[in-house]
Amino acid sequence: MTAEDLPYEPPPGLALLHEDADLLVFDKPSGLLSVPGRGAHKADCLSARAQARWPDALVVHRLDLSTSGLVLMARGLAMQRLLSQAFATRAVDKRYEAVVDGLPAPQSAPGDGWHSIDAPLMADWPRRPLQKVDAAGRPSLTLWRVKAAYRELHAAWLLLAPHTGRSHQLRVHLAHIGHPILGDALYGDAAVRARAPRLLLHASALAFAHPRSGQPMRFDCPAPFVPPGPH
Repeated sequence: MTAEDLPYEPPPGLALLHEDADLLVFDKPSGLLSVPGRGAHKADCLSARAQARWPDALVVHRLDLSTSGLVLMARGLAMQRLLSQAFATRAVDKRYEAVVDGLPAPQSAPGDGWHSIDAPLMADWPRRPLQKVDAAGRPSLTLWRVKAAYRELHAAWLLLAPHTGRSHQLRVHLAHIGHPILGDALYGDAAVRARAPRLLLHASALAFAHPRSGQPMRFDCPAPFVPPGPH
């Protein structure tokens, strides 16, 4: 089901990709919070907009303010528990796309062409909400492969598959290997921030078994950004 199929007008800023009795799937724009922040000025968010139309809509996972793309919400507490368990047990396949600074060098990789970033993460307490790579942190694994290389622009479009779901994981891991995401105001320097008007990170695919029926579900959402400008 798409927003065009619905017999009503969704609230402003809600791009609905799927609706059934158990779950909802949205395409969150960059710049919209997933859940409310502190203070009245941060009350507007995807979950609040969804609950204005579906009072039983509950958060299962979230995206950063600056990240766009697919967000799954449960309808009711029982479904929230089932979907949260699916995320916790890595039964949900998540894919992202990002445009990064520089051209990542080929590394040893399995036959499928995916490379890995295996670096534990923890909160950078003096600079919260920033995160950092630290041996004392929680295990964190990201797989990546190059979708397109822009040598003349000194940039690359990457496909990303996080095996863990740590806060800011993709942003920190890519900065850690020397290829921060363009437009990243938290983990990129001034030059990286200036290369894009927003964070070029997008949640592009979700795949899982429907908790009630067991039916395979897959949602794809193309990235809204275009290749970067000159370096």
